[in-house]
Amino acid sequence: MTASTWEPGWQAALAPALASEPVARLREFLQRELRAGKTILPAKPNWLAAFTATPFDCVRVVILGQDPYPTPGHAHGLSFSVQAGVTPLPKSLNNIFQELQADLGIDNTRGDLTPWAQQGVLLLNAVLTVPAGQSAGHQNQGWEVLTDAAIAALAARDQPLVFVLWGAFAQKKRALIEPYNADARHLIIQSPHPSPLSAYRGFFGSKPFSQINAFLTEQGEAPIDWHT
Repeated sequence: MTASTWEPGWQAALAPALASEPVARLREFLQRELRAGKTILPAKPNWLAAFTATPFDCVRVVILGQDPYPTPGHAHGLSFSVQAGVTPLPKSLNNIFQELQADLGIDNTRGDLTPWAQQGVLLLNAVLTVPAGQSAGHQNQGWEVLTDAAIAALAARDQPLVFVLWGAFAQKKRALIEPYNADARHLIIQSPHPSPLSAYRGFFGSKPFSQINAFLTEQGEAPIDWHT
C-alpha cells in the first residue's frame, strides 16, 4: 500500500490521508497480520482495486458498501462484486440484480461488476480488507480514514455525481457529502440495504439504476450500461 500503488488522481486527492498517523498504523497492522500468517481478503494486489478500476477523475457514481465478502474466492476489491465464476451469487448481489431486472429489464448472471467500475461507477467499501471468515474484522483499523477522505474529496468536486447509500451504515456517510452539496448538485439515492434481512423494506422497488441514468443524462453524460 505504498504511494506508488495508488492511481495518480487518487494519490493527489488523498495525500493528507495517506500521510496521516492512522493510515501509518493501518499499514503496520496489515503487515503484522500477514507476517502472522493470517488470510486477508481480498488478496493484497486487490486491496486498492476500487481506486485502480475507477480513477478519481472518471468517477460519476459512487456505490458504497461496508466491507469485503469474508468468503475466500469471493472478494476482489469492488463493493458488492465477486470474482468471475462465483456461484451461487451472494444474496445481497442477487437482490441487486433482481432490482436491476425490475427497474431496467436487465438480466445479469455474472457477479463481477468490473464493467460498471470501468464506466465510472466507484464500487467502494468503507473498509477494504477483512479476515477470512470474519465480517467487519478490520473495522476501525484505519481504512475508514482513507475511504471517508475519498467520499469527501469526490463530494468537493464541481462535477455532479450520484452517491448511492444502501442501508444505515452507508447512510451515515451522507454527513461527508452534505457540506459540499448545499447547491444540490449531487444526487443522493438512499434506501434499505439489499440484504435479505432488509431488501423487502424498501430496496425492492426503489429503482436506483434508472434514477442514476436519468440524472447522468440530465448532466449531458452517457448513461451506465448495467450489463455485466
